[in-house]
Amino acid sequence: MAGVALAAIVTMIAALLLADREPPGGEVSGEVVRVGVVEGQSVDGYLDAAEHEVAALPAAGETWALVSLRSYAAPDLLPALLAGTTVAQVYARVPLADARTPITRIPVRQLPGDVIDGMLAAAVARDQEQAEYEQLSRALTGDGRNEERLRAAYRTAARTAAEEAAAYRAGCDCVFAAVVRAVPAVLSGLASTPVVRAVDPAPEVRELERTEFRPPLPEETGTASAQPSTVPSAQPSTPVVPSVSPAVAGTTPAPIASSVVAPVTSASPESSTAAPLMSVFPSEGDRAVPSAADMSPVRDMSGSP
Repeated sequence: MAGVALAAIVTMIAALLLADREPPGGEVSGEVVRVGVVEGQSVDGYLDAAEHEVAALPAAGETWALVSLRSYAAPDLLPALLAGTTVAQVYARVPLADARTPITRIPVRQLPGDVIDGMLAAAVARDQEQAEYEQLSRALTGDGRNEERLRAAYRTAARTAAEEAAAYRAGCDCVFAAVVRAVPAVLSGLASTPVVRAVDPAPEVRELERTEFRPPLPEETGTASAQPSTVPSAQPSTPVVPSVSPAVAGTTPAPIASSVVAPVTSASPESSTAAPLMSVFPSEGDRAVPSAADMSPVRDMSGSP
């Protein structure tokens, strides 16, 4: 009996020690899979590699894939376009001719409703950013060169945020990529669709929370460059805007991490555990997801998130 009691105590202590070593706040540790094209890589090389990977998929079994579009699409086009797949999330951006706008990542359970809701949430965030920039502009005093430069930058940022808000609120043609799960035949069919630019299968992905996705923008060609900044909704969205307050400083570049899977049109996969749906997840930091230390054309893996 004494031996049994001692073993129970040792087991309990070991369990407590392991619990203390778990990452705080539910953070994910271990290997992180990166899917997509990264800064410094050839976009054409990435597209060719993705095409060959689709053709080389085995005949059976579902797999995750990153679907990139040739042009920006409206939410109501997505159900038909992505039919036969389980959709986890989409990526949206308001394409403005005179501004580098950020990426909004929207988790999906139902198309197109969740995408529309995510856009409305993004519009509210942009409204707040517009108000913050306008407040910063009004708070500036003096008429020196620096003050005028800052005032002009804040006004431009406020105008850009207002244009983004209006576009999202109108259900704009802003979606340019999606993370889906499907059988190889469906992925192959998607890849041959005229509006689809690339289907990048990722059979090595087991858990979306350990995966970072970096879809190319529709207009992105040549060598992939640094992408538009994407910052939390409480902060301004337009990059390269000078700041006079730490509250509006840009964030440290970080990858686009995936959300928890949210199945839509097919049976829920094993990993589709139910976290409460949030309507919009702006990605933190710069949109150029991983640093291009590993120059493989499709994805790389690292030992830390």
